Amino acid sequence: MTAGVKDISIITNPEEKSSFQRLLGDGSDLGICFTYINQPSPDGIAQAFTLASHEIAGKKVALILGDNIFHGSGLGRALSLFKEVSGAQIFAYKVSNASDYGIVEFSKDGDVVSIEEKPKIPKSDFAIPGLYFVDENVIEIASRVKPSKRGELEITSILNEYLESDRLQVSVLPRGTAWLDTGTFESLHNASSYIKLIEERQGSKVGCLEEIAFRQKLITQVDLEKIATTKYNGEYRDYLLRLSLESN
Repeated sequence: MTAGVKDISIITNPEEKSSFQRLLGDGSDLGICFTYINQPSPDGIAQAFTLASHEIAGKKVALILGDNIFHGSGLGRALSLFKEVSGAQIFAYKVSNASDYGIVEFSKDGDVVSIEEKPKIPKSDFAIPGLYFVDENVIEIASRVKPSKRGELEITSILNEYLESDRLQVSVLPRGTAWLDTGTFESLHNASSYIKLIEERQGSKVGCLEEIAFRQKLITQVDLEKIATTKYNGEYRDYLLRLSLESN
């Protein structure tokens, strides 16, 4: 939302789709649009583009993984620069456990040499976080992806096709940007602790959709107060009402 994305498709398994719908609705109260798409089986990240083809045909697309959290000052505004991407734009983040991720290898001049999915012997320590910007050619490319040895339609297959045609750009996420992959119990706990600490220290919420919508001028002060008083109780309601008062 802070990057200017207003049409968002949420891809999930059929059993959990109704839970997301109850939580988020259709997005109209936030000035955006949520649609929901079934993924009957977990066949790989690249499948997202073909599943959502009717929603994204002919459009530039951003894809973010549901278990990835990004946090940093000005990050949303920085990402808005990629709304008109030509080819593909991905990111790199230095990690200590590179074999757990898709890896990007750079030359001495900073050019991208290769991309590998969870290699046993990584060629670099730069992981590819789960955030991708791609152009309108992605559906055609995704339709040609074949299952890997892991039996999945890998996002790295799409990225490699963009790389081979010299249409892939990689930016290293700046220091001060937090990337949290919450795919395990331990990493989910660590992410919760991080968000709790940030919110307690700064007195502001991380990822508060209503606040983002308000600051992006997608909803009015009256809309914000209505949401606060009709949808929420307790501390979260008080936070939204405080935002409204501070805007006067």
